[in-house]
Amino acid sequence: MNPLLQVRARGQQVWLDNLSRTLINEGQLAKMIAEDGVDGVTTNPAIFHKAIAGGRYYEGDLAALKQQALDAEARYEGLVIPDVQRACDLLRPTWERSGGNAGYVSLEVSPALAHDAAGTVAAGVRLKQAVARDNLLIKVPATPAGLEAIEQLIGRGVSVNVTLMFSLAHVDAVADAYLRGLQRLRQAGGNVRAVMSVASLFLSRVDTLIDKQLEELGGGALALRGQAAVAMAKLAYQQYRERFHGAAFAELRALGARPQYMLWASTGTKNTAYSDLLYVEPLIGAETVNTLPDATLAALRDHGKVGATLAANAAAARSAFDALAALGIDMTAAGERLQREGLAQFEDAFAQLLQLTA
Repeated sequence: MNPLLQVRARGQQVWLDNLSRTLINEGQLAKMIAEDGVDGVTTNPAIFHKAIAGGRYYEGDLAALKQQALDAEARYEGLVIPDVQRACDLLRPTWERSGGNAGYVSLEVSPALAHDAAGTVAAGVRLKQAVARDNLLIKVPATPAGLEAIEQLIGRGVSVNVTLMFSLAHVDAVADAYLRGLQRLRQAGGNVRAVMSVASLFLSRVDTLIDKQLEELGGGALALRGQAAVAMAKLAYQQYRERFHGAAFAELRALGARPQYMLWASTGTKNTAYSDLLYVEPLIGAETVNTLPDATLAALRDHGKVGATLAANAAAARSAFDALAALGIDMTAAGERLQREGLAQFEDAFAQLLQLTA
């Protein structure tokens, strides 16, 4: 069996971390959904910059948009919202079959709003209305302002993909914001069943930073290289199970509310000395999502080994985290640094994107 379908049989969704008109127009996305069981799509400014800069299918529409009295961001949205709508439509049968647990497409608010809660909420509501698809996730960063916006958006019945999470502290804060949002929605008389959220924990960037710190320490510290991100994900999954299958969520679950699935992001291996499936094979488990760039998805299809791995070796994950702490490596501080750097990268990509549409 196709390893991607084996992953799905283990209860984990595989999403494609890419979207372009080439993928849609030439049938590649439809084929991945039909043959590989791809259950969703994620996007970001860098993905859309690459699509528009290198995609021949955008030229006519972009030229027409430039004839209109629109700013660069409105032109960008005029290009990508139809792509998001078409991807949502391709995944609509998945969304319907799953009862709303799968089949989503993510669209990010402007990174310029990362420290503006009110602006993020307004943009999230506006983009939801513009796309007008039930299986849309509005992508919001896990910054302090983003957490406030997540609570408000969930409270308004807007489904959210929380991005730029790099630590267990982020996992806790994001889950709390989601639960507060559900309570808001419930108190307002809204339908908690209609809301979906995923919490995107970035992995490869964590190892890139922590490995550098371990190499600076040298000696026995080198034995921990390539372990921090997978250990963090396993511990995050433990936190997820305790929170969303425990007493704290029982009342909301009884009302039909969905748990906030953990999503593994930044899963393309950056260190060529490591397995190209380092952030896939050890992290397969129920009620999770792994969003894969094209090359990683192809590697999983070609030579992936699939098992129920995510809940295994939890003690070893804790030991690795404790060993990092004993060496003076502060994973929470590393997460804050990586979030700042990740946001800066998205801001740069968005600025370059708007240069294309100016």
